[in-house]
Amino acid sequence: MVKKIVSGNDAVGLGALRAGVKVVSGYPGTPSSEVIIGLLKRKDLSGTYVEWSVNEKVALEVAAGAAWAGKRSLVTMKMSGLNVAFDALASIAYSGCRGGMVIYVCDDPGVSAGMPEQDVRGFAQMADMPMLEPATVQESYDMTILAFELSEKIGGPVFVRSVTNVSQTHSQLEYEERTLPSDADIILEKDINKYTKAGAAICMEQHRAVIARLAEAEAYLDGQYASFKLGKKGGLGIITAGVAGVYLDEALALLSDYGIDRDELTILNTVATIPAPVKQIKEVVANCSQILVLEELEPYLERTVLQTAYQMGKILPIFGKLDGTYSRINCYDAFTVVRGLEKALNLRLPEDFYQAANCTDLAAPRPITTCAGCPHRGTYLAINQAIRKAGYKKDEVMVTGDIGCTILGMNPPFYSIWTEVSMGTSIPLAQGFVKAGLKTPVIATIGDSTFFHGGMPGLINAIQHNIPVTVIIMDNGWTAMTGMQVNPNTAQEFQGEDWKQLDLAKIIPALGIEQFYQVDPYQLTEMTDILTDCMKKPGVKVILARRECAIQTNRRKIKYGTMKLDQNKCTNCKACISVTGCPALSIVDGNIEIDQNLCNGCGLCTYSCKFSALTREDC
Repeated sequence: MVKKIVSGNDAVGLGALRAGVKVVSGYPGTPSSEVIIGLLKRKDLSGTYVEWSVNEKVALEVAAGAAWAGKRSLVTMKMSGLNVAFDALASIAYSGCRGGMVIYVCDDPGVSAGMPEQDVRGFAQMADMPMLEPATVQESYDMTILAFELSEKIGGPVFVRSVTNVSQTHSQLEYEERTLPSDADIILEKDINKYTKAGAAICMEQHRAVIARLAEAEAYLDGQYASFKLGKKGGLGIITAGVAGVYLDEALALLSDYGIDRDELTILNTVATIPAPVKQIKEVVANCSQILVLEELEPYLERTVLQTAYQMGKILPIFGKLDGTYSRINCYDAFTVVRGLEKALNLRLPEDFYQAANCTDLAAPRPITTCAGCPHRGTYLAINQAIRKAGYKKDEVMVTGDIGCTILGMNPPFYSIWTEVSMGTSIPLAQGFVKAGLKTPVIATIGDSTFFHGGMPGLINAIQHNIPVTVIIMDNGWTAMTGMQVNPNTAQEFQGEDWKQLDLAKIIPALGIEQFYQVDPYQLTEMTDILTDCMKKPGVKVILARRECAIQTNRRKIKYGTMKLDQNKCTNCKACISVTGCPALSIVDGNIEIDQNLCNGCGLCTYSCKFSALTREDC
């Protein structure tokens, strides 16, 4: 047995290796990315294949192929990625699998990583699939192994759902060394009744099968993996899902001096909401006079408790989200749980009890902007300048945005980007504005990884229908915002040994783009002129704004020049700061100063200085 401090995500990867996983695929998305990051860092992965896929749907389908061949597979994604993958997953769940197939997905209560605060347990309900919910780092490891066993037991894929405060938490993990993947022969099973949807009869029979698998999962789990303790008859019952059980422990510790006896409470910490441990829930309902349900985001478990109590013919107060005790927004903590206990137990706590929870005033405000030397800064500046140069006001030209670092253009000092929806939406959304009758130019922006993920169909649609739109692909060579993962466009020297770069400079013209321009966003005048010209032309125009991510070049200690500031010429007008927003520029003792540790010599600030106080010396 090995003991090591790891994150919840790393624990999932170690659990998969212990379970003998053969294929691991996924698309980077905070808060789930570190599973594959950690696996790819391992020196020995012999027998196990790991990849970053082009998007979550493809990743899921790769994993399904391996599971249908009888091998264990793991696919990872964030909650928004499951939206992309669910089209395939609904059908894959109907067909089931031969080898164990685990779908690891991270929700983000509290929105630490952006995108909708959605609860993926609804997808498990729609697909009639089991979903395990670890509450700790250790459970992340243990439940990953359990999920593979459960998947093979019932013959269908199984979810492991984590949340940010588990996946990103570090603690000591006890784990065993990896088990090599099975060397049994690959299964090739030709069965159209199982692996196709060719007809109503086939689909309905598969629907029966997936419902039966969920019932089998409930029987297999049967509460044996839940933590359950009956307390005082007629007392308070508390039912938790996932990480809320940890917050409950912390809350009860806080209340230990206020007459709350844990032994008098009936506590059920579930490991799965779908299927819920109905047998244990019935015991809680029968034993208690009131129940507090603790679960982040949606009241899935609470509805099951209400339904169970109704079917038992017992009427009792159930505190949770449906009665207004808790909100369907944000993550929980110990103080959140205390408020529910205070209401359920009719406690009267001191006024200063919650002061420790209010620490927001200790956080220093900081703008969300691009890094020093980020090439996207040049793109935002070019957009703003081109709009003015073309004779328009800023609020007259729609600039749609997409997911990733590219969306930082919506923030000060740029205020360039108007929208952010989902991966690849910027290009079709721009087309919608054009077809709605907008007469001013429309610009769509998208990153290189996002373009491969979901942007290509939108661009193809624009080409087919000859939409007058300008698309800027902001190519920094990496999937940067989620942690610098490679994508198909990443330079060959950084790709895996057996992987191959797909160069956007070759792909885009091959799609039939006749008005294609490649430009360095550090060359602000050139990019502004090209964009201004594109805004006046009909048809589809694509600008590939190409320059590698500044974080990656900084890691390799690449500098493009040394910036110099002539204090004799500087008037302290602060235009360099207010226009570029570069973190390498600051005001010290009333004067502009360049932080050479941050500056990579991109030179974009020189375009903002009317007095030639800023100059660049090439390295």
